[in-house]
Amino acid sequence: MLNHGGRIHAYAKQYGIGLKDWLDLSTGINPNGWPVPEQIPAEIWARLPENEDDLIDQAKAYYQCEHILPVAGSQAAIQILPTLRAVCRVAILSPAYEEHRHCWQQAGHEVVALESFELDQQIDVFDVVIVIHPNNPSGETFDRQRLLNWQQRLQMRNGWLVVDEAFIDITPEQSLAPLPCQHGLIILRSLGKFFGLAGVRVGFVITHPDLLKHIAEKSGPWPIASVSRWIASQALADKNWQQQSRQYLPQHAQRLTELLSQYQLAPSGGCALFQWIKTAHAASIHHQLAQQGILCRLFDRPAALRFGLPANEQHWLRLETALQQVVKP
Repeated sequence: MLNHGGRIHAYAKQYGIGLKDWLDLSTGINPNGWPVPEQIPAEIWARLPENEDDLIDQAKAYYQCEHILPVAGSQAAIQILPTLRAVCRVAILSPAYEEHRHCWQQAGHEVVALESFELDQQIDVFDVVIVIHPNNPSGETFDRQRLLNWQQRLQMRNGWLVVDEAFIDITPEQSLAPLPCQHGLIILRSLGKFFGLAGVRVGFVITHPDLLKHIAEKSGPWPIASVSRWIASQALADKNWQQQSRQYLPQHAQRLTELLSQYQLAPSGGCALFQWIKTAHAASIHHQLAQQGILCRLFDRPAALRFGLPANEQHWLRLETALQQVVKP
């Protein structure tokens, strides 16, 4: 099992700081996510999940696509996809969300980490290419035509282009989801980041219906709880909340960039939900902040930190106060 952001219980024990006293900036999740109603219809708890509810319709409208499958978080699809191909060569743009590499390797595939400029030259020797757009953790973005060119070159050899769009909701115009359905183009979406609903474990796969059928079979019956389907459907339909969030999140990202830069931690990249800083002092800074009850995400290849957005003014002030206390070796 790979380590990820969060794990606040483990850090609370390690540093002797109570759970309620932590400021968790490690996950890149919208800290002011879609407001789940306090009153959830009681009958939802007593019924098995039903595919005939309105979740698919809401998802098709939101993602502007024709063929889509709900899964138990995009992580479920990341684990299933490697099992649907014979052993092959896989390229993943790096640095990247490590579960992609891990799952393909666990299934016996050869995985090679590349930078995007290398892929332009070498793509024809791979069967599957995995791109996170915008990239997690670097925030790198990719021109739509460049992605489609990669997909067309792969498709000529029955290859796949897997595009993980977990962080793209703030800029939906960059998504490939609305494009006509094509063999070999697989798009992953998540409600965990922009919507701040990581706990409901709902994601989506957008691709050709033939492949969706295989993924559904691997997922088994009732992969998503009834209450999660209901919450996801309501969130996808809430256009007012979506519009407001797309307006303020980039502003908060800019504020975070300026704050970090003020303390000699100018971001090397990022997006509207997180900022990424490459620094040789990453481990030391991570430890010093954790001693103050502030958790950011630590990376070791390359040495880097990722900061998510504070939720309110109190959290912003606490982060700035903590940054003032950080001493670099």
